[in-house]
Amino acid sequence: MQEVVSTRRADATPHAASLIEGLRDIGYSLETAISDVIDNSITAGARRVRIVTETFADEPHIAIIDDGGGMTEEELIAAMRPGSRHPLASRDEPDLGRFGLGMKSASFSQCRRLTVVSRRAGRTSAAVWDLDDVAERNEWAVQLPDDVSGIPEVEKLGETGTLVLWEKLDRLSGGYAHNAAKRAEVINQRIAETERHLRLVFHRFMEDAKPLSISLNGRVLPPLDPFARKNPATIPDPVERLSLIRGDVEIQSFTLPHHKQMGKTDWEDIAGPEGHLKSQGFYLYRGKRLILYGTWFGLCRQSELTKLSRVRIDIPNSMDADWKIDVKKSSAQLPPIVRDRLKKVIERIQDGSKRTYRKRGQKLVDHERLPMWHRIQAEGQIRYRPNVEHPAFADFAESLPPDLRRGFFNCIALVGASLPIETLHADMAGTAEEIVPDRVDEDTLAQAVQATLSVLMGARKDIKEIMALMKDVDPFRSAWDDTQRIIATTLEEKEQQ
Repeated sequence: MQEVVSTRRADATPHAASLIEGLRDIGYSLETAISDVIDNSITAGARRVRIVTETFADEPHIAIIDDGGGMTEEELIAAMRPGSRHPLASRDEPDLGRFGLGMKSASFSQCRRLTVVSRRAGRTSAAVWDLDDVAERNEWAVQLPDDVSGIPEVEKLGETGTLVLWEKLDRLSGGYAHNAAKRAEVINQRIAETERHLRLVFHRFMEDAKPLSISLNGRVLPPLDPFARKNPATIPDPVERLSLIRGDVEIQSFTLPHHKQMGKTDWEDIAGPEGHLKSQGFYLYRGKRLILYGTWFGLCRQSELTKLSRVRIDIPNSMDADWKIDVKKSSAQLPPIVRDRLKKVIERIQDGSKRTYRKRGQKLVDHERLPMWHRIQAEGQIRYRPNVEHPAFADFAESLPPDLRRGFFNCIALVGASLPIETLHADMAGTAEEIVPDRVDEDTLAQAVQATLSVLMGARKDIKEIMALMKDVDPFRSAWDDTQRIIATTLEEKEQQ
């Protein structure tokens, strides 16, 4: 018979002041903190979320107001309790919550005073966490003000909905606590950086048949689709479904259009501040809410050739433990069973991106198009060599005395041997779309057009075919309007002769 051993117990209730200060440093940024509050609005059925900032006042604040279902006082007190929901408890499908810490830890990461005012069916309740008050009393107790009329932005609350108000913005002052103008400048810059994050994280809610509207100081934010699905040149693959014990994982890959097939503004918008190279890879959604993006989860490297590949992964909230979703809902880990599936498809989902670049690049060295450069691949190396048989070179060489031709071709060879490979590689790895051909003057372009036109017409190609061939290679492609004009003038002169 097993001996029963008595066990003593001691109270280890955490000190309120110490623990609540610790919650401030989980790792939220301003954008992830605001996103966490908006998660609660979506879970409450809100169709409109307004973010209002007052940064120039002596007491600056940020308010997030929704038109969701609101809360009773009892529900509000429960919502203000850290750890209000068990992370393993089942949640409804639209519930974006996780640990019951989000609103509190997100808010504390940015401010020292959190006020929540909620209204349901015209009945208003309010609760306040003031970290200075907690530090003084060392009690897990929220304040319950009876009069809410003096609370900033409360007049914007409708018949139902919730106001989350951040005051004492000590984490956003940038060290300018006593310089109102500088402090406002810092906060406004942070708010501006948050805008793109919100457009991206909640873009699928904004695109719904009954869309969610998110506004910032009265301006409605447009959704930012990272897959550019409205662009006809985007290539989507069929949706794949992986059925697991806790739900289905859906995977769909997209190949973005080449930057020549998108407007500059749209191209830069979906690239973000770090560019397309850092934005390629998997985009993980939990209940249509973007959790993580711009990673291949270690399955392959980010490269220039694959930067057009983006893969959407959808998981339900029932799989949080499998993916190790963190409190901030901004990081996750790939479960082994999903990793095995993605290993099998990753080569295919990258092929589209590679083909887009290689197809365009191949035209530039296609011998049928009389390229300025030859691409030579041999012995595990790739070399680029000027095409001395190009009409512009060949015609000029024919006009030279024999003793000067050797020097001319030597100069061309030196240009090819001096190609700045390292610099090109560095530029291509960063912002390849910013690399453009150098401009040529009218006389140089005219000489190249006339020489090429003469050779192609001598090969009995019709004018439509000639135009199609020349349009795909530089210097004609980058100066196509001038090229067309020179071709037309040259043909007119030939007809008059």
